[in-house]
Amino acid sequence: MPDPLIVCDTVEFSYTVPSPLTPDARVLRGVSLAVHTGEHLAIIGPNGSGKSTLARHLNALLRPQRGIVRVRGMDTRDPAGVRMIRQTVGMVFQHPESQMVATIVEEDVAFGPENLGVPRAELRRRVQEALETTGMWEARDRPPHLLSAGQKQRVAIAGVLAMQPECVVLDEATSMLDPRGRAEVAQVVLELRRRGTAIVSITHRMDEAAAADRVIVLDAGAVRLEGTPRRVFADPEALRAIGLDLPPAAALAAGMRRRFATFPAGLLTVDEVVEAVAASLPARRDR
Repeated sequence: MPDPLIVCDTVEFSYTVPSPLTPDARVLRGVSLAVHTGEHLAIIGPNGSGKSTLARHLNALLRPQRGIVRVRGMDTRDPAGVRMIRQTVGMVFQHPESQMVATIVEEDVAFGPENLGVPRAELRRRVQEALETTGMWEARDRPPHLLSAGQKQRVAIAGVLAMQPECVVLDEATSMLDPRGRAEVAQVVLELRRRGTAIVSITHRMDEAAAADRVIVLDAGAVRLEGTPRRVFADPEALRAIGLDLPPAAALAAGMRRRFATFPAGLLTVDEVVEAVAASLPARRDR
């Protein structure tokens, strides 16, 4: 298997200095994980588990106080590599307005690569490709403040894509969106995965985590569970012990199984539940 794109090795981090009242103020407590090229990794956990702090370590917005983070072999603590690291790993935050700097969508998406000195013709190509990927090319001349929340988030993602990163980190990027906005972002994520871009989703939405290739569960700054969604969500009691629920479809399937012993176990998606219900119905007889 190729070397991981990102490696975190026993990462520790605290925002405050230990004191008699808080002798252990660590937000991250020896976190180790890897992100592989082209995969979709979801990181979930209760509030205060360290999810967003970890996300900011993946592209050197924060640096570990102990342990190490490497991106394509580059140590995030080395200032000489920070620019390349941030081109390799792009961040999309909860509030897209915090990433917008221009008054026109097209100019906003061009801001990042333009500051890297990308030649004009290449810049135009990147901006168009990023806006087409996110479904926002037709809105290229519009002011960002007139867009819906979901459209703003897609523009923020386009701004990251124009930098041509190998990985996009979505830090609670859908938490403020309505169902339509979440669906818009989910379509963009599917397109990025099709193109081979790695995705790290920091999310509190279990249905989003269920769509990932792999899930990591953080609790109190430490990794508690890791595996495929089917494996992680197969232990609802362990999840509830740290304040997490099953994805809605999985919870529905678990309830059906409690009522009907023959109902299949381990279902995660609405489609799987619908198929299981249809299979359990008596076959229709032609009249």
